[in-house]
Amino acid sequence: MQVASIIMAAGRGSRMQGYAGNKTLLPLKPGESAYQGEHPILLNLFDNLPAGPKALIVNHCRQDVQAATGALDIAYHEQPVLNGTGGAILAAQPFIASQAFDRCIITMGDVPFVTRDTYRKLVAALDSHDLVVLGFEPEDKKQYGVLEIEAGQVKKITEWKFWRDYPEDRRAALTVCNSGIYAVTKTALQQYLPIMASNPQIVEKEVDGKMTAIEEFFFTDLIEHMVNDQRPVGYAVAENEIETMGIDDLDALQKAQTYYKAITQTS
Repeated sequence: MQVASIIMAAGRGSRMQGYAGNKTLLPLKPGESAYQGEHPILLNLFDNLPAGPKALIVNHCRQDVQAATGALDIAYHEQPVLNGTGGAILAAQPFIASQAFDRCIITMGDVPFVTRDTYRKLVAALDSHDLVVLGFEPEDKKQYGVLEIEAGQVKKITEWKFWRDYPEDRRAALTVCNSGIYAVTKTALQQYLPIMASNPQIVEKEVDGKMTAIEEFFFTDLIEHMVNDQRPVGYAVAENEIETMGIDDLDALQKAQTYYKAITQTS
């Protein structure tokens, strides 16, 4: 069994105030400031991924990302327009078509603490599913998307703006949140990516000071198509909530740096 990995690292990270670089290159070992130091987030992520071919989706500060990861065996694929998580995976279609693998991990470049054991558990769950979502169970669901689960199968991923209006008992029953990390078989990926590509969502975004309708693609839409076809979509749960923490602002970065120091001092 060969496992590939696709890592999304194209975005800038607009909530990282005072930092203009690619946030996946921020240090887990801070120096003069939280933004300067050693051991980029992205390298820690690569340390834990299973062996196999890897694709890195790039755009913002592409040259810096390639310089930081140049010693690794990686295929770089540019997402020319930042058109959603689904758009990032569509940019990797040449990699998917050309590489020999059975199963694929899809993850984000700013989530560095998922363990090797968790990745193994995620991939192993593909024995009985076409796609598996990595979930986590936080004390506070905040505004995370949640997994709607029936009989051990994921039926829907529901965003906060929708589940917040559910009745209280239904909200309380939704305990597993979506990390945005997935494992999927190559067969299912190749079958459903064209379906997702033909069904973009129209999203209003501010461009040059004007609200503009643009096309975006979301990987969760691929899951919806699979569920509609009664394809088995499962889930695995990370043992530690911090495993799935995305580093998208200064507070999260400082928390990650503190956590990294603690785990490296005890290892």
